[in-house]
Amino acid sequence: MAMDIFEKCFTYTDHKEVIAAGLYPYFHALETGQDTEVIIEGIKTVMIGSNNYLGLTSDPRVKQAAIDAVKEFGSGCSGSRFLNGTLTLHLELEKKIAEFLNKEAALTFSTGFQTNLGIITAIAGRNDYILCDSENHASIVDACRLSFAKTLKFEHNNMEDLERLLSKIDDKHGKLIVVDGVFSMEGDIADLPSIVKLARKYGARVMVDDAHGFGVLGEHGRGTAEHFGLEDEVDIVMSTFSKSLASLGGFVAAKQEVIDYIKHNSRPFIFSASIPPANAAAAIAALEIIRSEPERVQKLRDISYYMRQGFRKLGLPIYESNSEITPIVPVMTYENEPTLVVTRMLREEGVYVNPVLSPAVKPGLCRIRTSYTATHTKEQLDYALEAFRRVFEKLGTLGAAAGK
Repeated sequence: MAMDIFEKCFTYTDHKEVIAAGLYPYFHALETGQDTEVIIEGIKTVMIGSNNYLGLTSDPRVKQAAIDAVKEFGSGCSGSRFLNGTLTLHLELEKKIAEFLNKEAALTFSTGFQTNLGIITAIAGRNDYILCDSENHASIVDACRLSFAKTLKFEHNNMEDLERLLSKIDDKHGKLIVVDGVFSMEGDIADLPSIVKLARKYGARVMVDDAHGFGVLGEHGRGTAEHFGLEDEVDIVMSTFSKSLASLGGFVAAKQEVIDYIKHNSRPFIFSASIPPANAAAAIAALEIIRSEPERVQKLRDISYYMRQGFRKLGLPIYESNSEITPIVPVMTYENEPTLVVTRMLREEGVYVNPVLSPAVKPGLCRIRTSYTATHTKEQLDYALEAFRRVFEKLGTLGAAAGK
């Protein structure tokens, strides 16, 4: 009897077992827009599981820009940027992104995931090597798999391991070092100063995925490179519109020649429909707000520091990243089942968080990923901290896990 390719689907029961246990944490529908407080299944809930870092998804100026764009340009583009899908809005957005990041040019993609696929598969060819941090985002991992280049992974933020790999690559090969600026599951910041030094030493180029750094790091919110004063040293900056820019899509910023090459050689770019007018206009409006209100960036840092300190005072074990200012603060729960239990109990207390389970992280390193928004109030933050206190107290682990 022939093997049915659907057999794996019919025998997959993992989700059913978690649902039966009342611990399924996914696909809970919001009944309101993305904000610091939302309604989930009729319950008012403090949202500390969003990437809406600057609070712009609910900003009236951003929403109005999207509405106006739909009225002027319609609901979609009906084609790729390569052919009929380029609007003046796309060109305006790319120009403003490039200016904001002090780069020669920029290019937009339909999603953030697709942006990494589009950049890396175009730039890294058969004669090239990609040096990839072991904790890079899944979109980078998949982009490396789809590229014809040879991929070498180095230990997370381990510069000795990166140099060990670089030193083994013959100078006849092109080399691209790819890192997240801010690592989405840890809140760590890439050791960009050391990466830049190694890139100079070994003739490599540097690409930073700043999905969680754009609008978060740097005096003006320009990201990881600005944070370290290395904007001229990073060759390619990638980020998304779905976080600080309150929209959907992604972009790459680099030298004009690099953008021209990607524009004419990236299959994910050429063969995908362009982002709709509302998305482009919303991103433009959000970018203008970031320019004019840089105090939002500082407010986000203050909130992130406040929550780290709050968890420590409760005696809860947090992932101790190399930065106190990133808005990703994981609370360690170590194993899958307690992570699911804590997630459910917090939701019942009116607090939304994201569970991170193995194999998304290494076994024994499961966590509750909390993330913050510049528009969170102190009352909302304190409510969330009190909910954590009650939940861990009920479980009998308040303070006890801190020494694990």
